[in-house]
Amino acid sequence: MRPGGQPNLQQLMKQAQKMQQQIADAQAELAEAEVTGTAGGGLVTATLSGTGEVLSVKIDPKAVDADDVETLEDLVVAALRNGSEAVRALTEEKMGPVSGGMGGLGLPGF
Repeated sequence: MRPGGQPNLQQLMKQAQKMQQQIADAQAELAEAEVTGTAGGGLVTATLSGTGEVLSVKIDPKAVDADDVETLEDLVVAALRNGSEAVRALTEEKMGPVSGGMGGLGLPGF
């Protein structure tokens, strides 16, 4: 702080620019990352990007039963939810230090 309690505007601008770059770097890392969610002991696997986009779903043939489609549907949903939780954790890991407790920022997981 400067005399009279006034913050140094130039210093604040530099800090804001630095934070903006850190956010951009963290977002780039998230965009490149992939996480996996599983269900049924690995019978269904969902791969998501770090931004939450579903990239693929793999289903073990053992999980396919024409007489019990509901179980397979439940396993797919569970794998996607598990993957979404992994995305949320990764987002908090990458963005948490950058946001410094600023809250939302409009990013996934906040």
